[in-house]
Amino acid sequence: MQGERNDVGSPKDWLRRAKSNLIRARQPKHEEVLWEDFCFDAQQAAEKSLKALLLYHEIPFRFVHDIAELLTVLEQNGISLPEQIRAAAELSDYAVEARYPRPIEPVTEDEYKEAVTIAEMVVSWVEGLIGSNTERTTDN
Repeated sequence: MQGERNDVGSPKDWLRRAKSNLIRARQPKHEEVLWEDFCFDAQQAAEKSLKALLLYHEIPFRFVHDIAELLTVLEQNGISLPEQIRAAAELSDYAVEARYPRPIEPVTEDEYKEAVTIAEMVVSWVEGLIGSNTERTTDN
């Protein structure tokens, strides 16, 4: 399947990267930094967290930026999604559309704050599910 890879790293690796993106998204804003760029990091935090969960459960997935697709794959494999986690699907627009100069509405500070809040919920939710034991074992 296009976008599949075998050398993807561990769930721990993905969660570590997700947390790094979340930390970057929370940085103080310099006047020349765009809210869109912080929202990209929020989107990446959510995306990488979900991929960590998929890896933890050994569920194959495509390497896409579409969070709705990742959520669907989780559900199709029996992972129950809290309603607030479903909101992460709206972050997908920040993965591509908001990253490049285009004729789109600039992201507002309120939209940025919402994106970070959603990303924080996703990272926290995934971390709660896989805990500190982010290396998949056969008895999980």
